[in-house]
Amino acid sequence: MKPKIDVTAFNKNAWNKEVEKGNEWTLPVSPEEIAEARLGNIKILLTPTKPVPADWFPSLKGLKVLCLASGGGQQGPLLAAAGADVTVFDNSPRQLDQDRFIAEREELEIKTVEGDMVDLSIFQDSSFDFIVHPISNCFIPIIRPVWNEAFRILRPGGTLISGFCNPIRDSFDWDLFDQGIFQVRYPVPYSDLTSLSDEEREKRLGLNEPLEFGHSLEDQIGGQLDAGFYLIGFYEDIWEYEKISQYMPLFIATRALKPYHHH
Repeated sequence: MKPKIDVTAFNKNAWNKEVEKGNEWTLPVSPEEIAEARLGNIKILLTPTKPVPADWFPSLKGLKVLCLASGGGQQGPLLAAAGADVTVFDNSPRQLDQDRFIAEREELEIKTVEGDMVDLSIFQDSSFDFIVHPISNCFIPIIRPVWNEAFRILRPGGTLISGFCNPIRDSFDWDLFDQGIFQVRYPVPYSDLTSLSDEEREKRLGLNEPLEFGHSLEDQIGGQLDAGFYLIGFYEDIWEYEKISQYMPLFIATRALKPYHHH
């Protein structure tokens, strides 16, 4: 019986290493981007390339915002520069260091909280106006608790904007995928832990890469609806360096409303 991997601990460590390696999702925003955000021109990403539409943002001045599993000095500092009251929540202390680094450099007020995105019990019900959740639920095996918790801590009338992967992205044979050959190999939902043998995982990922999980659309979109959200915005995005992006977008962003009257 092989030991069960503690995914939260493993991925915390893996993301700390990604910061050291300079992974693009760990690089803090520039002073120029902060200056723009101070003027109200805010460009944040939930998915690899397409900025969130301006009309997805509520008025940010004094707004209580949670950047959920969103460390790395990217979304949080821009929202803070635009006048929001920002808390950044992330599993990786090194990712949170990036937010603290920018907060200091730019004299911004940002709260940082370390924790696992499925457990937001540190926050009271209805304590945020707006939640920003960029692609990150691919690093946890079960995602419905994230939607349920986000719903609980959002005040009625508040919105959650999130990015996630289309599960078909994890279904292909990866060795062929990089060559532009799209051979379906793995069933949805996908898991680095169970879809690959130990040998395959080591060959594909090495030993320190974050573990990833491909979730069904039923859990991604149905999970938000089941939590009580109304979906009020949707777009798709590509990542140019993946050859399949010539054929279809594999990243999704949603905007979800917590209604005033929950039935």
